[in-house]
Amino acid sequence: MSSFSRRRLLQLSAAAGAAALGAASCSARPATDQAAGAARLSSPTGVLGANFNGDPSIMSWAGLERAEATWVRGFAAMPDLDEGTPADNRAIKTLLDAVDRKYGVVLSLKFPYFPRSHDRIPRPGTEEMKKDLARVDKVLPEVMGEVDVLVIGNEPFIECPKADWTNGAINDFYETVAEHVIDYRAKNFPDGCKTVLYMGSLNHLDQPDEWINSGTDRWMKYVRDTPEIEGTDIHPHVDEPNGAQAYLDYVLPKLGDKKFLVTEFSLVQLWKNHLTDKIPAAYAEKYGVPAGTEVWQVIRNALKQPFPKQRWYDLLRESPWFEDNKHYLSEQMAKFRATGKLAVATYGIGQDAAMSGDDFDAKSTPWLLNSLYASATVQSEPNGEAAPNYAWLEDFTRAQKS
Repeated sequence: MSSFSRRRLLQLSAAAGAAALGAASCSARPATDQAAGAARLSSPTGVLGANFNGDPSIMSWAGLERAEATWVRGFAAMPDLDEGTPADNRAIKTLLDAVDRKYGVVLSLKFPYFPRSHDRIPRPGTEEMKKDLARVDKVLPEVMGEVDVLVIGNEPFIECPKADWTNGAINDFYETVAEHVIDYRAKNFPDGCKTVLYMGSLNHLDQPDEWINSGTDRWMKYVRDTPEIEGTDIHPHVDEPNGAQAYLDYVLPKLGDKKFLVTEFSLVQLWKNHLTDKIPAAYAEKYGVPAGTEVWQVIRNALKQPFPKQRWYDLLRESPWFEDNKHYLSEQMAKFRATGKLAVATYGIGQDAAMSGDDFDAKSTPWLLNSLYASATVQSEPNGEAAPNYAWLEDFTRAQKS
């Protein structure tokens, strides 16, 4: 029998102790359930799930059920694990709760060495590298054998100084982490493991002059040549409906027989290009808004005082740049699935604080237009749940069934 994660062993031990004392049975799934889950979920194909990134507060179980979602994705920032235990981490805790609720689960491990903080990515053998591996060692006993997909890295090339893209540093770092994870899984699950491994996402492949380089080429070579790695993740946030094709054109020929994830995707760059458009005349007349008002100004007003649902819908329905692309989610999913190599794609479920601040302006990235639910810009439903964002919830459920 395969080894279990520390969490599962603790659950089973607690259940055995309770039985010996004549107590009520514990809620942990027995080993046979885990084995069944592994057989059912360890090799996903063409799945569409919901993504909360690092903020599970934007997601509710009722919202997932309404969307008919069966998979959930989030990321955990490794430095956050320096305080407390992985089980205290909001993202990890929520994803493990999702496991217990029989959802398929994707966890991305995030290593934020952002250029703005002047942090260079650690080199193997350094004290900083050892700290990151120690953080990984805190996570693995909790999630290995529990989550279905573990992604090594979130957005590595964004979360790394540009100087380290082509000097080998980014590849040395993530390959070292990957080998560490591979070794852990092999030692602790010698008979096989439910959790499959992917390398974290590539970004901006539709801008090849800047974002395709020797580092991305080596990234894909490692994915293709490493048997324990199932594939790579991509995050196509693009400015036109066919923008994700550039990502597929780059990764598919380099994958060999591997698969790809798409744990984030959207038309957010297209939305951003229209923030300074004048609001639709019909909307301005209906709601008594000055005709010269720009789209970003209306969005900021909604963030300050959430709109009734119909008012938010009217803004987007009357805006051709949005209305003409309201089926992007299901249309893009069809394209991903048509490759025959999609494992799991996940789409943003809610409007988190990072995308919904009072400082929203004409230069902001309007992530909040993407989400399935509009908790920040629309008044709550009578039952207290977040209202659906215009178009996406229907498109999401349609894509679930197609």
